Amino acid sequence: MIEIFTISFLVALTGALSPGPVLTFTIYKSLKSKKGYLAGLFVVLGHALLEFSLIILLLLGTSFFFQNLIFLIIVGIVGGICLIVFGFFTIREVYKKQYEIEFNVNEKKIEGFKGNSFIGGIFYSLTNPYFVFWWAVTGLTLIINLKISFQNPLGLLLFFLGHELGDFVWYIPISTFIYFGGKSLNPKIYKYALIVCGAFMIIFGIYLVFNVMFFPPSV
Repeated sequence: MIEIFTISFLVALTGALSPGPVLTFTIYKSLKSKKGYLAGLFVVLGHALLEFSLIILLLLGTSFFFQNLIFLIIVGIVGGICLIVFGFFTIREVYKKQYEIEFNVNEKKIEGFKGNSFIGGIFYSLTNPYFVFWWAVTGLTLIINLKISFQNPLGLLLFFLGHELGDFVWYIPISTFIYFGGKSLNPKIYKYALIVCGAFMIIFGIYLVFNVMFFPPSV
């Protein structure tokens, strides 16, 4: 069971570290709200509600296909390849440019990033073009390979908690740091964290591809 929690956490952390609409919204709310130190918490709670709903929908909508060996093999291979590609691009982007997140509000950049933090966590997750795609392919691959199902409620709970912890350990400290005057994140720390997460994605993706090829899932 600890394997489910750990893998879910590391995969989620890699996605959380990548800049996107949710991070921009969190920065805005942390700077502009009276209780900005809580912005990250509410953003992640909204994001978590959306992801919990998606997990349930995936389990409900694909339960029939879980009995199809060809479907399981195809999803396993495609999902593993996506993890490899995502990890590769994450590392490549680190070396292509200097990663540094400046915590300031550029009015043009954050135009439209307003509203309730909790609702924003849902809305700005959906505005990320990779979010739904990630869950439809990579998320589904993890669910299949980690044998997440309604028949295994503890595994389902650990998968969800591990995934959300990956968001909590990034967004909440960032939100607090910004609120109390932090201007930028140490680029070396950010860079190496991305490299480690990218390498994990590649290794785990390779494992998934070979595992599903040589040890096909049972139906």
